[in-house]
Amino acid sequence: MPTIRHDEPIRGQVRLVGYRRVSHGLYLADRGLAEEDEFLRDLRAWQTVLPDGAVFSHVTAARLRGWATPALPEQVPVFAAVEGDRCVPRRLGLVCSRLIRASAPEQRRGLPVDSTCEILLRAARDLGTLDLVIMIDSALACGDLDPRAMSEILASGRPGVRMLRGAWELSSARCESAGESMLRVFHEVMGIAVQPQVTLHDTHGRVIGRADLLVTGTHVVHEYDGAGHRDQAQHRADLRRERAWVGTPYQRRGFVLDDLLNHPGVVMHELDRWLGRPHDLRRLQRWRRLVDNSLYREPGRQRVLNRWRRAMGFDDWGRTASPAAGSPRFVTKPQPRPPRADERRGFLPHGP
Repeated sequence: MPTIRHDEPIRGQVRLVGYRRVSHGLYLADRGLAEEDEFLRDLRAWQTVLPDGAVFSHVTAARLRGWATPALPEQVPVFAAVEGDRCVPRRLGLVCSRLIRASAPEQRRGLPVDSTCEILLRAARDLGTLDLVIMIDSALACGDLDPRAMSEILASGRPGVRMLRGAWELSSARCESAGESMLRVFHEVMGIAVQPQVTLHDTHGRVIGRADLLVTGTHVVHEYDGAGHRDQAQHRADLRRERAWVGTPYQRRGFVLDDLLNHPGVVMHELDRWLGRPHDLRRLQRWRRLVDNSLYREPGRQRVLNRWRRAMGFDDWGRTASPAAGSPRFVTKPQPRPPRADERRGFLPHGP
C-alpha cells in the first residue's frame, strides 16, 4: 500500500477517520487549519483534477487577489477556466469555463489566476450590478485594474459586457470596503454628490481624520459603520476621532447595512428633509432593483445559485441518501416529460 502524505490531496475513495472530502474522489487530510489556509489547500487539491494551464477565475480569483467581495453564499463553487480544446472536468463544486483566447495568467499566493478584466467579465455573467461595483472598487483600490484594458473589454461585445459596463460607470478607486462602496452607490442613486475618502482638517490646518464620504459642498460626513467599528480597539480610535472634531464645522452621520437593505425609504426621507427637496420614489425604486438583483437579497441570491447549479450540470448522489431537512442540494436540470397521448396526436389540451 503506498504511503499517504498528509499534506497532499488524495484521489480515489478514502474512508478513514481524519480525512475530509473536497469533491467526488478528492480528499484532504483534516488538519483543522484556519479557514483561509484550508481554502488554499482546497484550491491546490482542485489543481490535481484540472488540466495543465488552467487558471482560477470569478470570485475564487477575486479572493486570491485579496479583493472585497459581496455577501457570498455559504457554499460557493470553485471557478476555473481552461484554454483551448482541453477536456473540461465536471464535478460537484467546480464551475469550469473555456477561454476563447490565450490567457496571461498571474500568480497569487502560489496559484494561477486569470487577468483582472477576465475575472470581472466572468463574474458579470452571474452577479448583479451592486455586487460587481464592490469587486471593481476593490480591484481599483488594489491597483489591479487598468482602465485601458477595461475599455477594450467593454468594447468587445462579449457576454457579460452590458452588466459590467453598468457597474464600471458606478465604480470608484477610493472606497476601502464593500460597505463603503454600497453607501457610495446609494448616494449616487439618491442623486447626492459625495467625495470618497476625504482628508479633513481643522481651522488650524491640522489633520483630524479621513471621511468615508463627504457630501460635496457641505461639512457633513457620511460613514459606513460596519462590524469592524465595534471592535474594542477600533471603537476607541473612533471616539478619539470624534472628540477631535469638537469645535470644527464637520458633522458625522453613521449608516449600517440594515439601513441600506431594509430601511432605504427611511434613509431617503431623512436625506431629502435635510436637503429640503421633495421625495422622489423613482430613486427608491431604482435602489431596490439594484439590491434585489444582488447577493444581498433572496431573489438575487437564488438566481445566482440556480445559475451555478446549472453550470455544474449534475447532482452529487452521495448527498441524497438522507438529506437534512431544509438543506440545499445541487440539482440537475429537470428532464422533459414524455408527451401525453393527446399531444402525440397533435392536440394541445385547454387549460393547465
